[in-house]
Parts: sequence; C-alpha cells; structure tokens
Amino acid sequence: MAGHKARRIAKELADIRADSLSKIHAETVGDSLTNLKGSFPGPPGTPYEGGTYEVAITIPNEYPFKPPVMKFTTKIWHPNVSSQTGAICLDTLTTGWSPVLTIKSAMISLQSLLSSPEPKDPQDAVVARELIKNPDQFNRTAKEWAVRYAGAPKHLIGEGSGGATAESIEEAERQEKEREEAANLAVYDGYNKELIDQFVNMGFDVPRVVEAFQFVGIDRNGGHYYELEEAYIGDITARLFGEP
Repeated sequence: MAGHKARRIAKELADIRADSLSKIHAETVGDSLTNLKGSFPGPPGTPYEGGTYEVAITIPNEYPFKPPVMKFTTKIWHPNVSSQTGAICLDTLTTGWSPVLTIKSAMISLQSLLSSPEPKDPQDAVVARELIKNPDQFNRTAKEWAVRYAGAPKHLIGEGSGGATAESIEEAERQEKEREEAANLAVYDGYNKELIDQFVNMGFDVPRVVEAFQFVGIDRNGGHYYELEEAYIGDITARLFGEP
C-alpha cells in the first residue's frame, strides 16, 4: 500500500476514534488497512432506533479517488439495502463520491439513509414495494428486524400500538418470519430454489446464479424443479465463470 494512502486511512480511523459524540466506529480487521469493520447506531425516531448496524468496508487501491466498498453485515429491512446480501444503493458510494469525503462521512451518509429511505430507487424491490403500499407494515417489519438482528430492545416492536404483550410479540415474530421467507423466495426471481442452489453450492451467490439463468434463458417452469439438460448446465457454468 502506498505510504500516503496508508497514512490517510490511519488518520481517518484515528479521527473516528477521537469523535465519541457521533457514536460511529471503524476499525481494521486483522492487520490490513484495506479491510475494515464499521458500526453506527440506528437513528432516533426511525424503526432502526436502538439497534447497532455493522458494515464491512473494503478500501480500493485507488482510494481516495474511488469510494470505499461498503455493505451491511447486520441484516436490515430497508429499500436501499439488499435484505439478502447487504448491498447498498447510495450515491455517496458511487457517482456522488469525492476525494474530499472520508470513511466517516460515508458512514454518516449510511446512517442518514436509514432516516430517509428512497423506495423509488431501490436496492431491494420487495422492501420498497412494502414501504410504498403499506408503510405501517414496513415500519413493523423494520422494527422486528432491528430487534432480531441489530439488538434493539424488544419492547420497541409494540411501540405506537399500545405497547407489546407476549402474544403480540409472538404474532409479530411469526409474521416477520413469513415476510422474511417471502423475501428469500423473491430473490430467486421465480426459479425453483433447489435448482438455483445447485450452483450456489458451487460457491456463487444467489443473484449471480439468477442472472446466469436469465442470460441463458432457463425456463422458470412455474417455480417447479426439473432436471436441466447438460448443454444448459454448461452454458450456465460458463456464464458464472465469465467465459465467452
């Protein structure tokens, strides 16, 4: 790593440590200055309040002229974050990046994104659709995920509806589990899960396998399982490995 880049990253991390008011944290993973782990609290007045959200941060060789690559490692129900992979849709991390920005400013932008979701420019279409069509249900689901995955206090699930009881919490968790299962199925884009998972088990993630199926033109068959022909298997594998 070039000396000036290493010095800049080290200084940015020191500045984050020195700022106790923001409650934003970032630290190295092992001895590498290019692999970091960050975290921040969910913003007050949002469904994410009370939770702590962790982010994996990869610093590219071209930093600070290219933005850090960030993704949530804490599962979160938000239209601009994939509920499956943690991938983020945020201008600051793409076209809106500038060399004058820092790891800390990017983390602050992520925190602000939780306060101001953009369902019309989604990373997760299932979550965006729920926010647009049923915002009350979206808030309940986001709170449930904050409790389950981000460590938010469990009583927050019932806030705004007269408080939580053991029965209401159990029912909310059951409904949240059903929505999570529906979101998991949505990522398969209508293809049979077992069919997709044959290639996922080779080490590829679900969205990449789905894209390969779409590229090759594999029939969804109503979501039912069927045996793929060897020629199709070869075409899918070639696509996954980036072969022409």
